[in-house]
Amino acid sequence: MKFTSHQRREDIIVQMTPMIDIVFQLMFFFLFTFKIALPEGDFSIRMPSSKSSSGAPSETPLLKVRLRATPEGELAGVQLGDVAFNGAAPFQQLHSKLRGLIPDEAGPGSSDQEVEIEADFNLKYRYAMSAITAITGYIDENGARHTLVERVRFAPLGE
Repeated sequence: MKFTSHQRREDIIVQMTPMIDIVFQLMFFFLFTFKIALPEGDFSIRMPSSKSSSGAPSETPLLKVRLRATPEGELAGVQLGDVAFNGAAPFQQLHSKLRGLIPDEAGPGSSDQEVEIEADFNLKYRYAMSAITAITGYIDENGARHTLVERVRFAPLGE
């Protein structure tokens, strides 16, 4: 015995107008809530060339920051010139010392100071970036950006 079904199948019609409305609403929502943030990692860094070239000497003395590493690549010490920074927050101490040495009231680009970072070969990358962050400047509680040093360079690796 054969059963036949006489039910009619209705075609499903997709309404495109509400979908387009939702897409435009989402697009406007994201456009209006988009907030431009300060670029991260935008540093003016001069890497050492293969040949050491001596340019014209600067009027301001070169500040040298030394980053020492343990055999595992962890930070063993931070030193600015002859001053060693020890303790739990050596990069904050470095930043405070630089703020005492370099005036930042005149705004970005006013300081002609240059800092050279000499890091051990096996030092982990995050410590070099923390040093650059401590050297280049800070953002105050009002959101204003203060630049301490714009010119940072790395010392060539010793042999």
